[in-house]
Amino acid sequence: MAFLGALPARFRRERMLIVGCGDVGLRCAALLGGGQGHGLSQGPGQGRVRLLALTSSPQRLPELRLAGLTPLLGDLDRLETLARLAGLATRVLHLAPPPGAMDGPGAVGGSGGLDPRSRALAQALGRRSAPRKLVYGSTSGVYGDCAGAGVSETRVPQPSTARAQRRLDAERTWRDWGRWRGVDVSLLRIPGIYGGGRPGGVQARLLRRTPVLCPEDDVYTNHIHADDLARACLRALWCRAPQRAFNVSDDTDLRMGDYFDLAADLYGLERPPRLTRQQAEQQLSPVLLSFMSESRRLHNQRLQRELRLVLRYPTVRQGLQSQAG
Repeated sequence: MAFLGALPARFRRERMLIVGCGDVGLRCAALLGGGQGHGLSQGPGQGRVRLLALTSSPQRLPELRLAGLTPLLGDLDRLETLARLAGLATRVLHLAPPPGAMDGPGAVGGSGGLDPRSRALAQALGRRSAPRKLVYGSTSGVYGDCAGAGVSETRVPQPSTARAQRRLDAERTWRDWGRWRGVDVSLLRIPGIYGGGRPGGVQARLLRRTPVLCPEDDVYTNHIHADDLARACLRALWCRAPQRAFNVSDDTDLRMGDYFDLAADLYGLERPPRLTRQQAEQQLSPVLLSFMSESRRLHNQRLQRELRLVLRYPTVRQGLQSQAG
């Protein structure tokens, strides 16, 4: 990028902006800050990346500074607060969710299927020199229910909930923006995230005795360990993959109930109760039921062959055992 050579020396190193710097964003920062563990053969060396994080919460400023990030106050719901982002970052990791409450099946349509936050961020980033690379953290929910079929990135998305429709709208926003601005944009379609220390994790659900479906009604689900997801984000940030989508999932082929049974056995907890689908429709919330209404098995060949990511936890058994041990 020619414009970098015209900037003062303090601006010539890579500047990575994390938007939505929660658990996964902090894991990314820790990997880069440590200068090792991310597995980027063509990526940055230790100390060569300035880490920035956008937050709308002043209370998070000390936490982000302690993690080695320069915090920037801004709100994706208020475009006027994003002006300082213009021309600031060379690479952007966008992990912030769209607005709107979690909702159940069949709620697609109207303004509920749009993501104004991605539009606001795209407008702010485009006011000056655009970043070299942008990675957007989407969801595997954009595929909708696939009746347990194997799913590659070439499958036409058919989201069945408004929250997944908003993610698909964001994907389209970033793909169009990337083509228009000449920015390399990668889309990461992420399934269920697990890993030590995450709020509301598998152990918490087991302790709450949250039911799962009986075997004859159960659905296939997909997972990725939070550490592997962070490494995938960094791989995507430093790999050429213009307007490319990736399923960021491990190699596990497992139904939801079997996943929670496995976790219960490893943690020494009681297995969750089982319900028929009819019982689940009567007893569970629409949000929880929506996750039990979609069945798919993600293919991850692009993740491994194109991003060349070697998973540390290829199966949920390995990932859960690392926590249980």
